[in-house]
Order: sequence, then C-alpha cells, then structure tokens
Amino acid sequence: MSINTELLNKICTTPGTSGFEQRIRAVVLEELQGLTDEVEMDNMGNIYAIKKGKSDKRVMVGAHMDEIGFIVTHIDDKGFIRFHTLGGFDPKTLTAQRVIIHGKKDVIGVMASKPIHVMTPDERNKIAKTSDYFIDTGLSAEEVKELVEIGNPITREREFIEMGNCVNGKSLDNRLAVFILIETLKKLKGKEIPFDLYGVFTVQEEVGIRGANVSSMRINPDFGFGLDTTIAFDLPGAAEHEMITKLGEGTAIKIMDAATICDYRMVDFMKKTADKHNIKWQPEILTAGGTDTAGIQRMTEGGSIAGAVSIPTRHLHQVIEMANKDDIQGSIDLLTACITDLDTYNWDFK
Repeated sequence: MSINTELLNKICTTPGTSGFEQRIRAVVLEELQGLTDEVEMDNMGNIYAIKKGKSDKRVMVGAHMDEIGFIVTHIDDKGFIRFHTLGGFDPKTLTAQRVIIHGKKDVIGVMASKPIHVMTPDERNKIAKTSDYFIDTGLSAEEVKELVEIGNPITREREFIEMGNCVNGKSLDNRLAVFILIETLKKLKGKEIPFDLYGVFTVQEEVGIRGANVSSMRINPDFGFGLDTTIAFDLPGAAEHEMITKLGEGTAIKIMDAATICDYRMVDFMKKTADKHNIKWQPEILTAGGTDTAGIQRMTEGGSIAGAVSIPTRHLHQVIEMANKDDIQGSIDLLTACITDLDTYNWDFK
C-alpha cells in the first residue's frame, strides 16, 4: 500500500511532548494550508481545521499531537539530569536509550542506570522504575547548566524506518492519527460534506485528555470520532483473546475502552459504512487506557454520538512502535467515508 511515508516520517520525528507541542504544531499548520475553510487555535494550542458542510450540525474528529516524553526536574553537581514522565512508560524499555533535551538548544543524552555488574542479586531481580534512571549528556555540569534548565521537555531520539509493509519508529501514538486526519482532509478537499467538520489536532492527551476536553466544550459537537492508536498484541505468547487487534487485519472500530463506551448507533454506522465501501476492519475492545474519544463524547452539552477509528499498533508506549501501511490507509478511507455518509443513517434510538 502506498502511503505518504515522507510526510509520516516528518510528523513522527518532529518533537512535541505533552504541553510542549510547539514544533509539531508548526508542522501541522503548514500542512493544513489551503485544505479547509478556516484554521483556528485556542489558548491551549489545540488546532481546529474547519470545513463547512450542507447543514450546521457539527462533527468533531480528535487526533492528539503530543507524544509521551519527560520533563527535567533536577540537574546535579556532576551534570546528570533527573526527570519526570509526561505520559505512561514501561520503564524496562528505557535502558541505554537516547533522548533529546530541548533546552536553549537540543542536547542529546542517554538514559543511564546502575550497571548490572555492580548490582546486588536483589537489585538485578527487581522491577525497574523510572526513578532508577538519570540522563547522561557527556557534558560537564557547567555546560549542562548553561544549556538545560528545570522544566525543559525531553523526547525520544529514534529514526523512522519501513520494515516490510510496516512502518516503525517513535511516537506512532499518536502521530499516525495526525497523519491520517491530514490525509483525510486532503481527500475531502473540494468535496461536499453533510455537516460542518472540525478536525481538531489536540494537545496533552497523554496526561489526561486535556486538549480534547477543552476543544469539545468549544465546539459542542453533535457527532464525534476519536482517532488514535490501539494495542496490537498479536505476538508470541499472546492468547487469542488477549490480542485486542492484529496488524494487517484492517482498521479497528472501537466498541469501548476504559474511558468510553462508544454509542452503539455510531458503532453500527461505522461497521455498515466499512462494509459498504469494502474497507477491511476489526472490532476493538480495550479494557485499559482511554483516548480523546472520552472528551469528545462527554465534554459537550447533552453529549455527542461518538465512536472511534483506531489504528492497530504493536509495542505501544515503548521506545519504538509499529503499524501496518494497509491498516493506516484503511483508517483514512474509513474516516473519510464516515464523514461523507453521516447523513445517510437513522440516528434515532431504537
């Protein structure tokens, strides 16, 4: 499947952790030029790409721009840096990984910890914690303190590569959704849609769905779609019922996660729309974790009829993540079809 991997690479490798989305926001704003009727931004930094429809009913699509990362909390007298997480990490995946501290200029560092050779047997067997790690920049304390200060954000340093029919790199959660929303807006350019569309590139999802809450209250949508990655645990040792989704088996239609039970009417509409347009799909029930879908559904007067397009992704919230190109394209196709066909469904309770 041919997707624009050059753009996806740019989106995934551009830094922007929660609360510090400046650089990825600039990339998104550049890509949105000429795609919609209006582009707005709120005080938190959420971006609203607005395309007018035939009716004034409102449809919100939320794709968060922020990636998981860290923030500097302390610099010791040797120049080693302590940090706090911004979003959830599996600590054992951090050992000896390179990061970038975004201070007065970008500084490369490495996640360091006590060498295994000098650990006690108990230390070797204990579960790693993020507090076990510090960042080594290779610079003197004076050099570090000249460039870095408490409060600077930190992101992972990883390249984007293609592996078979998959893409692999950091921050596919949720830069895949940013890419998919941009590509969907490209497909909709010049086309008539039934309702006003608000494509929202949200902030601070990884620390509590904060941007989606604010933007949903601003838009007050009638219909809503979350757009995010989901777990693909189709790996050795996983039982069939544990996999959530599988790579290459199509885009995923969310039924529920830990923060949202999707409207059964929206789930039915999305399934029928996928079938109508011959789009391969799989169901998703995620019993832990949530997405912007929760804010889109709840943080509006009377609630919205909400569902979600989820992109199956292996190795979520680790140093690298992996997704299938066909599933990515299927997500673009499904979101586009849902937006254009929304007025063809009977939305009455039944």
